[in-house]
Amino acid sequence: MSQIKLKLKKGDQVVVISGSEKGKKGTIVRVDRNTSRVVVEGVNMVKKHTKPSAANQEGGIIEKEAPIHISNLMFLEGETPTKIGRKLEGDKVVRYSKKSNTIIK
Repeated sequence: MSQIKLKLKKGDQVVVISGSEKGKKGTIVRVDRNTSRVVVEGVNMVKKHTKPSAANQEGGIIEKEAPIHISNLMFLEGETPTKIGRKLEGDKVVRYSKKSNTIIK
């Protein structure tokens, strides 16, 4: 499977727009370009059963974030969700907010 160019990046503020986690907000922690999935802080929490190991003496049940598909997320500019576009600014391609037409750093 080939990697595609994604409009969301690590560190972006996003809101979930569909699914059981709809309406939750968070920051992107990790991006997987092969599967078009991202891990968002505090969203899509799952329980994972772990065996005792050298790193984790106790074992037991831990809660961690599971990946969510990028199509279920929308970029947050302040408190308003917006689409992201890409355009040439000089000789560089930059991301910009389609709602306010401002460049996203």
